Amino acid sequence: MAASLGQDNRIARGADAQSRGARGRKTMIAKLTGRLDETGEDYAIVDVGGVGYLVHCSARTLAALGEIGEPCTVHTDLQVSENDMRLLGFAQGEERDWFRLLTGVQGVGSKVALAILSALATGELREACASGDAASVARANGVGPKLAGRIVNELKDKAGSMPGAGSGGGAGSAGAGAAGAARIAGGAGTDAVSALENLGFRPVIAAGAVARALEELGEGASEAELIRVALKKAAG
Repeated sequence: MAASLGQDNRIARGADAQSRGARGRKTMIAKLTGRLDETGEDYAIVDVGGVGYLVHCSARTLAALGEIGEPCTVHTDLQVSENDMRLLGFAQGEERDWFRLLTGVQGVGSKVALAILSALATGELREACASGDAASVARANGVGPKLAGRIVNELKDKAGSMPGAGSGGGAGSAGAGAAGAARIAGGAGTDAVSALENLGFRPVIAAGAVARALEELGEGASEAELIRVALKKAAG
């Protein structure tokens, strides 16, 4: 009986250590390089040597991954809970760093953290936290004013030491796409993505099309201009 209890305790400690490691920044799977096999509203499947890894991603990362069948690389974080194990994917290492920081805030799970990273580029998130701009964080789906305030208050002192690239550093062959996607944050870009989604385009297609339209037209483009050009790119 004592031996059994000792074994159970060792198993429990091992499971707890694995969970802490996944949250704490020692992940068993740190990066995947392979072929983009499939994408959905909030996930991608990356084929690595015949094994398909399902990774949950922000809209920004999905837009940066490129086209189905193309090579891609995603930085990953493995989250382990009592009832679930999931792999999160990021186009850039700094996005993963921010994800880890965000999920350390009470009330911020992986879904909310990905929503924030979909709405804000890492540079914008760093500036919002540093300046206490909760309204910018509250633009993300599922983030109310109270939670946004908690996020900026808890991360204000940490924001200065965090990476915050607004663009650059893509996934696989999609570096240019990542740079364009990084500019979709609020204003005309976000509204244009929503407009395309309302017309029936999948979020990853809509975000990618608007990112390419931004690259072509520049950040001063109006919502109407972005929608017009993005529609052509999404349909083509």
